[in-house]
Amino acid sequence: VQLVESGGGLVQPGGSLRLSCAASGFTFRRYDMSWHRQAPGKERELVASITSDGGSTNYADSVKGRFTISRDNGKNTVYLQMNSLKPEDTAVYYCYRFGSWGQGTQVIVSS
Repeated sequence: VQLVESGGGLVQPGGSLRLSCAASGFTFRRYDMSWHRQAPGKERELVASITSDGGSTNYADSVKGRFTISRDNGKNTVYLQMNSLKPEDTAVYYCYRFGSWGQGTQVIVSS
């Protein structure tokens, strides 16, 4: 199993980023996927999840209305579109499939 995140970076408050997680080594379309984040000094938390067919999504209250999780089963990729970013969204963002984590991608929201 390999999960490789990309798309992080430095963005100003109010800006947008799209994270991608390229999956390999397993049958991607059979698995629910999720994004998590960990800010300095804080525990890792669930940000958003999506079912295997993309038919259902779930979000942390802190990101509802601003973030959108989606997936392309043809490309074995899950995405996290992040809009209206706030400084408190600063964290390392991780892609997750049951039992496996990606290496993370850093998101910094700062002016």
